[in-house]
This record gives sequence, structure tokens and C-alpha cells, in this order.
Amino acid sequence: MTHSSHRMLRGGGILLPLASLPGQYGIGDLGRTARRFIDFLHEAGITYWQILPASPVGYGYSPYQSPSAFAGNEWLIDLEMMVEPGWLREDRLRSLGRAPDDDRIHYGHVREKKELLLREAFINTPPAMRAGVQRYAETEDSWLKDYVRFRAIKDYYKGRPWYQWPRDIRHRMPDALRRYDEMLAEEMDFYRFCQYMFFWQWELLKTYAHEKHIKIIGDLPLYVSADSADIWAYTDLFQLDATGRPAPVAGCPPDDFTPDGQIWGNPLYQWERMAENKYTWWAIRMKKARWMYDYIRIDHFRGFEAYWAVPADARSAVEGHWVQGPGESFFRAIHEAIGPVPWIAEDLGHLTASVHQLRDKLGIPGMRVLQFAFDGDSDNPYLPHNYTPHCVAYTGTHDNDTAAGWLAGAPADQRKKAIRYLALSPKETYHWGFIRGAWASVANVAIAPMQDFLGLGSEARINKPGTIGDNWQWMLKDHHLTPDLATKIREINQLYGR
Repeated sequence: MTHSSHRMLRGGGILLPLASLPGQYGIGDLGRTARRFIDFLHEAGITYWQILPASPVGYGYSPYQSPSAFAGNEWLIDLEMMVEPGWLREDRLRSLGRAPDDDRIHYGHVREKKELLLREAFINTPPAMRAGVQRYAETEDSWLKDYVRFRAIKDYYKGRPWYQWPRDIRHRMPDALRRYDEMLAEEMDFYRFCQYMFFWQWELLKTYAHEKHIKIIGDLPLYVSADSADIWAYTDLFQLDATGRPAPVAGCPPDDFTPDGQIWGNPLYQWERMAENKYTWWAIRMKKARWMYDYIRIDHFRGFEAYWAVPADARSAVEGHWVQGPGESFFRAIHEAIGPVPWIAEDLGHLTASVHQLRDKLGIPGMRVLQFAFDGDSDNPYLPHNYTPHCVAYTGTHDNDTAAGWLAGAPADQRKKAIRYLALSPKETYHWGFIRGAWASVANVAIAPMQDFLGLGSEARINKPGTIGDNWQWMLKDHHLTPDLATKIREINQLYGR
């Protein structure tokens, strides 16, 4: 039985996070700039737009450490759409001021200025609008009620993680929940309003993308943050110690790229307990993701077959060990609960034959990353001549350096092999040769980060796994989206039948 999906039509794609759209207020948003980017994709003959998780960011501004597996990032709400109905005055929007005109996302500016105007818009919404928000909240009650509680209580305790809250609310005692619901009602209403606005604007944007024949690939992290509404509301579904902290934690074993492995710190699931209630929490999550996206990339797919568990007090991920995951039974349960889901498997990292077998049995396309192709022999699965049509080819992902950055810093033997294999030349430019390598392959879908089409170097890298500092900050600028670039992308799509 195939639990996945629809075959993906042959096409080209661009990877660009929503936050990296060229927003004039310090971050991308769901308004004009997003529609302009969709127009650019349409002119370029692009079929797929891949984004990163659209959830609120957490530690280090990472979308993979979100306070919610369900919520939308309120910082991505377009404020300009609130002016015409009168929720915001034009002069107040101008008072926000433009962030510095560089290629960085300015989270400090966004937090200080944009949230202030979101609160003004919330105060100015008429009663009819409030009623609409309430109706929306009732339809999303399975996750929204606990999310707005979590955010309001977290604000009240000045950002402290939930496992450091007073014992009664930490353990969700009914009297405490009622008391905080009454005390923080206005703050909870504000967060409900933000979610209503985010998903209203998201639906408009998705509709616009479909009108332009663009399909959206979303990203679903396997794990959730230790300090999240999900874990506070469902502690019994996660492996936690008596204080509510994760024990053990998620990570990955040592490999060629990280000799000590990685400790991610996320709580691990109580898979057997989840199975007892037919993975209901996951089914609700998948149903929402299927509504949002045309295709869903499952981050760390191999964790469903087996996951790396690291002791909470370990100094290195080397101390971890493999634990069997839920495997096919999970996907069968989701299929029975909500029907087919159009998944893409992020099947990178330490893979075994059983991981490949699970992916193939489910009929889910996997990923082939060109940057991984040049450190072995001709049987390296990431070399294009070893691709199959039912896969997604990438020049690189958000966790890789850009193509130009990789070529500049790769070991000499890998660089030499890449130049020879792809017939790279200065005249074509090396980054376009890299794109050609993915686009010319038999893979039904070929995707490159926006930075690769622009030929940008390591300064434009989105994320360097295992580090804190400059990650998640690169921003596209309006001047990058030229008619000449759209024409060049359209030509390579046409040349290779995309």
C-alpha cells in the first residue's frame, strides 16, 4: 500500500524562506513582496516554491525551535493589508520606519516596531471582526486554545520556559488554567487575532500562487521545541523527566560532516503512547500542513525508522544510541485518519537499507543533494546519473553553503571532480553549471536555493547546523528580481523540460 501521494510533475523550483522575502520593515511578509516573488516565479517558468517552516521562531531565531508546531509566525503578517479596512492608520505604518537597507533580517527591529503595530491593529478591529476571530478560534480549538494560553503566560513570566513556571500552571491544574484565562484574557485575544490574520493572509497568498500555477512545498520538522505549547499541553506524549525537561534528547550520530555528531536538544516522542491513540496529535498536525501546502517535506524522515537518542547530560552526541521508530505503522495510521498526504522525505544523514525500504514502500520521493555527490566513486547516489525520476534533486538545501560558497571552499579533489563531471566553465559561471547539473537530471523535480541563481557566496548562507550566531538572517532584495534573471531561469526550464 502506498501511503503517499501524487507523483510530482516534472518542474523546476526555488527554495526561499518567507522571512527572506524582500520586506521593507525588516523581514519578509505575506503581502505585496510575496506576491511579487510569485510573479517572478511565474515569469521564470518555475513550478515549485519551497519554503521553511512558517511557524513562530524560537531559540536563535530558528524556525525549527518553534513554540508551536501549528501556529503561524505573526512577524510575517503584512501590515499594509490592515490600512484599507482601517485597523491601522497610514501614518502609523510610516512611523514603523524602514529597517537598514541591507541583506539581513532585522529581528530586533521587527520585535520592537512590528509587534507594537500588530497590537494597535488588534485594538482597532471592530466587533464584527472580533466575532470572526472567535469563529476561527472555535474551528482551530484543538491547538489554538493552548497556544494562546502558552504565549500569554510566557509573556507574563517574562519569557521563562514553561517548566520554570509555578507548579500549578506548569502541571495545568484546572483552577490555575481558569485563573490565568481570566487574568490574561486580553493578551490571549491578541494572539488569537494574530493567528487569524496570519492564516487569512496565508490563504490569500496560496490562492494567488495557484492562480499563477505555482505549487508550494512546505517544511514539517520532525521534532518540536522543549519550550513549546505542544509539550506543555501534551507532556504524556513526550519523553520528559520529573521537571518537564527532555530526557533523553534528539540528535544525530557522528558523520563525515560532524565528527562528534549533533545534539539538538528536542524532546523525543513516546511513540508507543502515541500509537495507542492512533497518532491523533500527528493527524491533526498533518491535516493542517496538507491544507497549507501542496507538498510537505518531512524533515529528518529517517527518525521514523530509527532515531538517535542522546542522554540529556551528554557532552557529545557520540554517547547516543539508535532506538526503533514507529515505521510504516505511523504512515498507515495517518493515511487511515486523514487520507493521502503528498510527502517528500528529507532522507539525508546516516541512512541504512531499512530507511530506503521504508521510503520506497511508502512511495515517497527522497532528496538528492548535488553538493554531496563528489566525495566518492561513480556509484555515489547523489551523482545525477544515479537519480531516478521519483526524487527531488537539489543543488543544496538551507543547511548547506551556497553553490558558489561550496565550490570556493570544497576540498581540492571534490572541486576538481565537480568541475570535470559537470563540465563547469567560467564562461557559463560555476553556479549556473551546478544548477544545470540538477536541472538536466531525470529527477522529476529540481530545486535550487535563490542564492544559487544569484551566484552568491557563503555570506548568503541561511544556516550552518550546530552553530548559533548568523543563522536565519539572509534576505533577498528587490533589485535581485530582474527580468533578465527570470528569462534565464525560464530558458533553462524550457531546455530541460521543466
